[in-house]
Amino acid sequence: MTVATETQTDPTLAALLRIAAALERIAPPARKPADLTLADAFVWHPAGSELAPVARVNRVALGLLRGVDRVRDTLAENTERFARGLPANNVLLWGARGMGKSSLVKSVHADTNRRLAGQALPLKLIEIHREDIESLPVLMGLLRPDAHRAIVFCDDLSFDRDDTSYKSLKAALDGGVEGRPGNVVFYATSNRRHLMPRDMMDNERSTAINPGEAIEEKVSLSDRFGLWLGFHKCSQDEYLAMIDGYVGHFGLAIDPETLRHEALEWATTRGSRSGRTAWQFIQDLAGRLGKPLDE
Repeated sequence: MTVATETQTDPTLAALLRIAAALERIAPPARKPADLTLADAFVWHPAGSELAPVARVNRVALGLLRGVDRVRDTLAENTERFARGLPANNVLLWGARGMGKSSLVKSVHADTNRRLAGQALPLKLIEIHREDIESLPVLMGLLRPDAHRAIVFCDDLSFDRDDTSYKSLKAALDGGVEGRPGNVVFYATSNRRHLMPRDMMDNERSTAINPGEAIEEKVSLSDRFGLWLGFHKCSQDEYLAMIDGYVGHFGLAIDPETLRHEALEWATTRGSRSGRTAWQFIQDLAGRLGKPLDE
């Protein structure tokens, strides 16, 4: 007797077959293995468990990042050790806004691949958005079997009151039972050293029976980063050195005294001196001079 004949005589079997067919139609497609040969940088899209290749990364040359020499060298050494297959730490870059935290991560990644070309597989940079942190364990699992080594990077990472997604990050950094994949490190930038708002931590202290224990779980998140690299507001001399570096790199023709006066006025009107402020001034200056900023 054929299956078709059986289903005609057995309504239960026919119903089961219809259910099985419906389940197959609604089941998500099998997860495709990550193809990290498509590019050196990717953006993680958790909805489809997809790593979208980035054809051209928005970054500046490492030599143009001024006033961050110590943290630059520390990050470069950690990144090179990791790219060579040696032990390396997760890194938290924290501190003053606009001082080149995310720019440094992207520039060090490119510089490491340039210096180690032919000595190791290209190091991959994978950006995960703050709102997708809960999917980090899935991304780690996707990267685990790949031969490439990858930096998973989250820019402007912080957590607000009642936000529990930091627990997913803690689990991923610790690795749970399996342990963090040996071919993955996590780099994050934040304006907050402990990734939590100060008022949240103060409130926990003031309302808890044991204030220390009340905030320990939240504050301990930053302990998962072996390296803390602090960024502080730059001095006037460092700010002007950034300006001079950009002017020389892009060949902008301007009188030095005029440049100094305009650069300081630009910073004064914005109330800050930082790498971001310097870059915004250079964009304005290049536009006024009719000079494209070709990389």
